[in-house]
Amino acid sequence: MDYSILEDRMEKTILHLEEQLSDIRAGRANPAILNKVMVEYYGAMTPVNQVGTISVPEARQILITPWDKSIIGAVNKAIQQSDIGINPINDGNSIRLTFPELTEDRRKELSKQVKSMGEDTKVAIRNIRRDVIDEAKSLQKDGEMTEDELKIAEAKIQKITDKYVDIIDNRITDKEKELMEI
Repeated sequence: MDYSILEDRMEKTILHLEEQLSDIRAGRANPAILNKVMVEYYGAMTPVNQVGTISVPEARQILITPWDKSIIGAVNKAIQQSDIGINPINDGNSIRLTFPELTEDRRKELSKQVKSMGEDTKVAIRNIRRDVIDEAKSLQKDGEMTEDELKIAEAKIQKITDKYVDIIDNRITDKEKELMEI
């Protein structure tokens, strides 16, 4: 039984969770929040990080400086239309995004959202486990695996699953701490 496929699928699930967590604003400026913002640049939709320099001059501020000043209006419009919830400030040469302090209620709300993402990811991990165990059972039914080998495979699959569930728990705990300590 090849367990590398199982680990690959679970690893991709963890990467998806990390991508989701990076989109959650923690009151600090994080350029990853702009990853999904697309700008029309010479007729093609282009990620904002490919049309200019993105920097974090202060803890709660992002500065976007387009290389081509003629698209500053398009960048401004793209940010306004995105769902990041920050109004851009356009000074003609660059765009500033200033992140407000998070209120206690907003922190709690984001914390609940993070926990929900964690639970959804755990469900996905368990579904992967179920699929692989079903595959092992069908191998045993076809005579390609003995019952003892099936039990060993199930134990190993469960051990791998537990490892990834622990990783999820750690990532969620870290993000909750980040949200609550600011």
